Amino acid sequence: MKSVPIQRKFLSLALLMSLALAASAQNSNNSSPAVCAACIRSNLDYLAGPALHGRGSGTLDEHHAARFIARKLHAYGLAPAAGNGRFIQTATMLTRSASNSSVKTTWNVLAKIEGTREADQIILLSAHLDHLGVKNGKTYPGADDDASGTVAVMELARALAKQPRPQRTIVFALWGSEETGSVGARYFLKHPSFPLKEIVANLEFEMIARPDPKVQPDQLWLTGWERTDLGPALAEHGAQLAGDPHPDQNFFTRSDNYALAKDGIIAQTVSSYGLHKDYHQPTDTLDKVDWQHLDSAIESMIAPVSWLANSDFTPKWNDGGKP
Repeated sequence: MKSVPIQRKFLSLALLMSLALAASAQNSNNSSPAVCAACIRSNLDYLAGPALHGRGSGTLDEHHAARFIARKLHAYGLAPAAGNGRFIQTATMLTRSASNSSVKTTWNVLAKIEGTREADQIILLSAHLDHLGVKNGKTYPGADDDASGTVAVMELARALAKQPRPQRTIVFALWGSEETGSVGARYFLKHPSFPLKEIVANLEFEMIARPDPKVQPDQLWLTGWERTDLGPALAEHGAQLAGDPHPDQNFFTRSDNYALAKDGIIAQTVSSYGLHKDYHQPTDTLDKVDWQHLDSAIESMIAPVSWLANSDFTPKWNDGGKP
């Protein structure tokens, strides 16, 4: 084997290293941005941790949760979307029952990534930030329900804000007081901070902290799959989504998405709730979270949501699907 002068060896090695780094950077730019596992864990640790006492609907703890989320979304570079340059919409509703009436106050957090060419078309990503709080001296942390969905929306916001601005506007909404009748979402529908007709689609994220054995590992499912053409379109563009494997549970009607759907908006819930026994129990705790599943589930939705925000696809109700 012929020897090569030392200087030529170093030059060749440097050239090869430069090419390898360039190829690596190009591959990184072409791929979906990875989630920040530390961000997800830190956010969920706080929201479902002891400081917020279960984020009870309409409580000071729920308000603290809303303020925390608003600060994070602002730090991620998002613009306020609650109206009047604010991230938080205070929602007050009068509720009546056969015996009395009362005023309920809650807080919605709304932020956005402003679109470019089709800024008046909105992709709405949402979750509910509240849970059951403290009942009979016991704290209901709600790690899965729905702190997991809340951190999913927060992390999608962080990741998508790092991409070039989408053609459509993406709004991120964390609704208050879902557990007491979707108070925050219903208030927003009556007092929207942007025209409701601009919403192309709403994806609600609800209980994704654990895998559902009824579907493939790390797969998510979509409520109302048969009602619209949204689920199949997202799956065609990389979403690890399947139809809801629990039709007898009527999950389509059991989250904030239903309030929007009844207004005619294509609104469906993304979940992987496998009917575990910790639902609405004090045992819905952080130690039950499958972190690998949660990270993977969130990351799997970045590219499909980005596609939806940059496409001209407009989902439609299938015949008989509109509630």
